[in-house]
Order: sequence, then C-alpha cells, then structure tokens
Amino acid sequence: MTPTPERRRELLATAAEVFAAQGYNATTVRRIADEAGMLAGSLYYHFDSKESMIDEILSAFLDELWQGYDAVLAAGLGPRETIEALVTESFREIDRHRPAVAIYQKESRHLATQPRFAYLADSQTKFEKAWLSTLERGVADGTFRDDLDIRLTYRFVRDTVWVAASWYRPGGHHSPEEIARQYLSMVLDGIALRT
Repeated sequence: MTPTPERRRELLATAAEVFAAQGYNATTVRRIADEAGMLAGSLYYHFDSKESMIDEILSAFLDELWQGYDAVLAAGLGPRETIEALVTESFREIDRHRPAVAIYQKESRHLATQPRFAYLADSQTKFEKAWLSTLERGVADGTFRDDLDIRLTYRFVRDTVWVAASWYRPGGHHSPEEIARQYLSMVLDGIALRT
C-alpha cells in the first residue's frame, strides 16, 4: 500500500507543529508519531528521517513564499507599494505556514550550516537583497527618509513582520491582509518622507 499524498501532508503538518513548539533538536520521531497517533516505526514508512520532514516543511514554505515575492518584485511597483505588497505577502504566508515560519526563525541559522539545507542561506541572501534594494530605491526617489540606516530599517521591518508567527492564529479576529494594513500604517508612516 502506497502512502497517500493527503496522509503525507497531514503528517508534515503535525511534524511542523511539533518542530515549532519544541525545536528541531528536541523533537524526536517518536514524539511526532505520538502526535500523529501512530507508531514511530510507521512514520518511517512515509519519511526516512526527521531531517527529511523538516526539509520538506521548510522547502515547501520557501517555494511558496518566493512565488509570491517574485510576483511582487516583477510587478514594477514603486518602492512603497513594493514594501506594502511584500509585507502583505509575508502575513499571508504566516497565515498559511505559521509553524514553518516559526521553525525557519528558530532553526534556519543552525540548519543552514548543513549541506542539505544550503538553500536556507541562499534564500536569506535573496530575501535581504530584495528588501534592501527596495528600501534603497525608496530613499533614492524620495519615498523614504534618507536619515535612516537602511540595513537597520530592513532588520526592523523583517523581524517585526515575522515575529507575528509567534502570536498569530489563523481564523482569528483579523485577516492577514488586515494585519498587514495596520502594520503598514504604523511602519510606513514612520519611514516615509514627511511632506
């Protein structure tokens, strides 16, 4: 009997929740299997290791994130609109992949040192380049203030967006788009050039 794709997705969702709550090193295959209501040995029928599970969780999240980001970056928007769209896409990804975002935040620096996870460092470099170049364009064209440290601004925006994975719950009072709108109102009015 071949495992169904649906069962595999269910197991990955369970594993993502466990990894997000306990951390990669503290998570055992037995714990994931217990949460999934199966024997630990049965989990190996679907995945060859916990490393394979976290790899699949993170790569699926990043693939989807970059599909959205690449569409935003290719849209030819102005700097403010690009930041707005990137932030909105980020909150949508938190809504769709909250445990994966939490795992990425906690584990990517450590995992990226392993050859299998080199794509994590590559993604971080690409992420930084996209945000920094957008902020730099905004300073150059007068959209954003020129007295701000661009790298510090990038880190602030990045970290305040992604920390939402620690408190956001899908189906809550606010949609990802509403959270992004309110967040952008607070942040962009702080970095925009006052006229």
